[in-house]
Formats: sequence, C-alpha cells, structure tokens
Amino acid sequence: MVGIPNEMLASLSASTVASDLWVRQNVSRYMVKGGVDIRYVAVGNEPFLSSYSGQYEPYVMPALLNVQQSLAKVNFAGYVKLVVPCNADAYESTLPSEGAFRPELTQIMTQLVSFLNSNGSPFVVNIYPFLSLYGNSDFPQDYAFFEGTTHPVTDGPNVYYNAFDGNLDTLVAALSKIGYGQMPIVIGEVGWPTDGAIGANLTAARAFNQGLINHVLSNKGTPLRPGIPPMDIYLFGLLDEGAKSILPGTFERHWGIFSFDGQAKYSLNLGLGNRRLKNAKNVQYLPSRWCVANPSTDLSKVTNHMKLACGAADCTTLNYGGSCNGIGAKGNISYAFNSYYQLQMQKAQSCDFDGLGMVTFLDPSVGECRFLVGVNDVSSSSFQPDCWWSIPWVLIMWGFWFFVM
Repeated sequence: MVGIPNEMLASLSASTVASDLWVRQNVSRYMVKGGVDIRYVAVGNEPFLSSYSGQYEPYVMPALLNVQQSLAKVNFAGYVKLVVPCNADAYESTLPSEGAFRPELTQIMTQLVSFLNSNGSPFVVNIYPFLSLYGNSDFPQDYAFFEGTTHPVTDGPNVYYNAFDGNLDTLVAALSKIGYGQMPIVIGEVGWPTDGAIGANLTAARAFNQGLINHVLSNKGTPLRPGIPPMDIYLFGLLDEGAKSILPGTFERHWGIFSFDGQAKYSLNLGLGNRRLKNAKNVQYLPSRWCVANPSTDLSKVTNHMKLACGAADCTTLNYGGSCNGIGAKGNISYAFNSYYQLQMQKAQSCDFDGLGMVTFLDPSVGECRFLVGVNDVSSSSFQPDCWWSIPWVLIMWGFWFFVM
C-alpha cells in the first residue's frame, strides 16, 4: 500500500496530468518484474477527520476518480485498489447498532462507498481503543482490552466485551444505513503505544496487541458480522517515530512494536506455528557513552539548553506517565542532554551545553528509564524484520507510508 498525503489531494483532484505523473513516479515505475507488489493506493489519510473542519472533503472524490483514470492508463486499475483510510470519528452512536456517519459526511460517504464497491475496494478504518481510554477518564479500562470486562455494552440481543468489536460494528451499522452492509473492511491502523503517557506502557501494549491477534485468529467476528473478521489488519506501527508530531499526545512517538534499533519491545505471538517477532541482527551501535548533566556546575540556567535538546531530540518519556517521569530534575536534564547527544552521533561539541554537560562511560539508566545509545547509521545492516510474513491478515505499518509485500 502506498499513501498519498492529504496535502496532495487538491492538486490531484484538479488535473489528470498531476495524477498521471504521481502514478508514474510512485506506482508503475516500481511494479516491474522483481519489483514491488503494490496492492492499494491510499488516497489521503483520514481526510474527514473532524479537526480538519472539512478542508479536504471537496478534493477526495475528484482525486479518487483522477487517480483511477491514471491507473487505467497503465493497466493497473484492476489490480491496484484505491482506498481512503478513515478515522473512527467519521461515524458515531451510543450503541453499535445505531451507528451512522456524521450527518455532514453522509453524502460524500455514500459517494465514496459506492466508488469502493464498484471497484472491488474495501473500506479502510483506523480504530484506536487507546485513544478512547486516553481521552475519557470515565472509559472502562478493561473494555479497551480483550480479556473480558466488568462493563460490557448491551445492545439489544448483542453484548460487547471489548471496544474494538463495538467500534467495528458501529461502522458496519453505518455502512448498512447507506446500503452497503456487506462492504469488506480493512483495519488500516490499530495498536497501543508503549511510552509517553498514562496507560502507554509495554505491559499494556503487549496485552492489547496479543489480545487482538488472538481475538481475530479465533474467527469469531463480531455480533453484527459473526464468523467474519476484518479481511486485513495493520498493526501500528513497525518502529517508533522520534520526530513525529506530538500534537495529539506525547505518546505519538511510541507506537512501535520494535524500538528504533530494530529490537522487539516485547514478545508477540503472531500465530501460525508460534511465529514471534525477530530482532534485527548485527546492529552497529555507537560507543557505550552518554551525555549527562555535569554535577559540579550550576544548572539554574539550563532551561534554554533543555529547550534546544528536546526541540531536536525526543524527550517525551519524561512526561507524566512516561517511563522516565520519576527520575528527578537532574535526571531530566541528563536525559535531554543524552537524547540530543546520541541524535548528533555523539559529536563532542553536542555534549557541551556551555559547560553544563559531560560525557560518562557509566550507563545512567534508572529502573525502566533507559538512556539510549545511538545506532551507527553508516555501517549498520538494514533493518529487515520478517514478522509480517507470518499471518496474511496481520501486517505491520511503518508510520503511515508503507509497502506491503
């Protein structure tokens, strides 16, 4: 799957010349013998998100039609399917059976789903029970997972024991209301972060992702689609993204099931013969040294240096609920200095901070708070985890722009 950013929708909607060029540069040039097997093009990423206030809506359908024409010109229209990944806020209800698309989206959703249906494309939706828990203090924590709940949702004859099924059936009901109740559904993103906020930790992430895998492998489906799990599920995501925007929350940089160096954060059984995640091999790390606050200096004027360090490097583990939240003021300074130092490939001047920093050869990690050592990006072997070969319906996303082999 290859994604088109929302920012490109306007230009692609205005001209088939633009869509022809995009298809040539991003699809047909790679679909050669021995090349990439591209199955989908994602036209936008959650373009109907309520926070966008409709700014992308006028461009979605015209862009879809133009890209479809461009694919047809190179004889890929029947093989490469166009989809529009939607956020779960595109639909709403108090009970799953009452699910409906937001009123202002009903018309365009009907057009979109009609297009998808005509071209044999699935409806792609991103579902995040973590965000429901994170954004609502009254949300039952056990309902976000798959181990059972003391707060099931009763909807007529149907009972929901986890938020994933409830959310999915809300979409099924919404699709039924516009006449497409049998539309195939792909989960474009689903996962759980491991750091940066309350509830974002390794234990919870493993419990959620393993519970999800086991749940879908059981083929139970949902109350509205018994025995029919989603046709594909993309776990979000492959690696942590240290430069990702934290506007939605400081957990945003920690969705990876692998850490930045290609090491699995936790054990995950992907099924089919007890297949598990495999670590990247022969990773070449920088020398075992760290940058920390110099204890013999006055740190009272460190604020601007902290801003510099955390403006370039990732310091989100220091936030409330993060794994490094409790290491104290001097620990916070050291963590920020070291994050910047490693990002700068341990250049000597990057640990100066006007004399406030110093290099140490003693690992300053404390408990679960890990002070990282960077990776030598010149001599490291490529990170090629083979976890996604294990299950045909479970794939691992790297950020949003990704390829599925």
